[in-house]
Amino acid sequence: MASNTMNAAVLGSGLLGLDLVERMQNSPYLNCGLVVGRTARSRGLIQAAELGCATAAGGVTALLDSGQRFDIVFDATNAFEHSDHWARLAGTGTVLIDLTPTSAGALIAPTVNGDQAARHQHIGLVSCGGQASLPVLHALAQHYRPRYVEMVATAASVSVGRASRLNLDEYVETTQDAIRQFTATGVAKAMLNISAAAPPPPFRVAMTMVAPGVEQGRVRSVVEAAAAAMRTVVPGYRITSCTVTGDTTRVIAEVTATRNRMPVHAGNLEVISAAAIYAAEQHALAKAPALKELAR
Repeated sequence: MASNTMNAAVLGSGLLGLDLVERMQNSPYLNCGLVVGRTARSRGLIQAAELGCATAAGGVTALLDSGQRFDIVFDATNAFEHSDHWARLAGTGTVLIDLTPTSAGALIAPTVNGDQAARHQHIGLVSCGGQASLPVLHALAQHYRPRYVEMVATAASVSVGRASRLNLDEYVETTQDAIRQFTATGVAKAMLNISAAAPPPPFRVAMTMVAPGVEQGRVRSVVEAAAAAMRTVVPGYRITSCTVTGDTTRVIAEVTATRNRMPVHAGNLEVISAAAIYAAEQHALAKAPALKELAR
């Protein structure tokens, strides 16, 4: 490991965990010191080893028993296990970045409040739907006072793993809480549709906001600016529809995966993986002066 990088571990060896590994290998600020899965001969751990990473089986216990010190740990497991992970890691000084849909950590979305990531040891990334919708909804809420906000995410069935299916209630609750937090609306609703269509559809979020005084031209300008900022983090992010009818604004955004390992339709995985690496790199840049020089 280079002396000017931060050592990181990944809990979870699914497609999301493997994408985190590849992103770290392309980052000048992060080193992947360990990937932890459930079983030693799992396909994910075999692939992580092929990528050159040390691996272990046995969950967070294996991570703690590895003998390594980790500056950052990414939790790509499930919401049910996350609270135990945080309880066991909090005293180690490790920054825990949560990719599961819980609201235990400080909620961060890169283009909304990413500059605050380095202040927190425990970071939550809301959900894939939250990461794709909050930049637009937050931007609109800076200009209008929403009375009602709704977000409906649609993800291809083949890009939604077992853990995500088990955490649907947590997904909805955490996303709704984040929408209320970042838009200051009193009423928020979130939904997730899992589509079995063939070919698999791209990841999509349909947003509805009811607010007095909305105007088509201004709304479109605000939305496009938010989308442009998102593309600096997630290149496959684009707005496909933006309409205003009376007090109601409707926006649809699609996220196409552009990573080598990710299927094109897996924008739901790409948007949260990108957010996780962004948050980790903010910590790295804030804590290591040598890394700040690299970033210039």
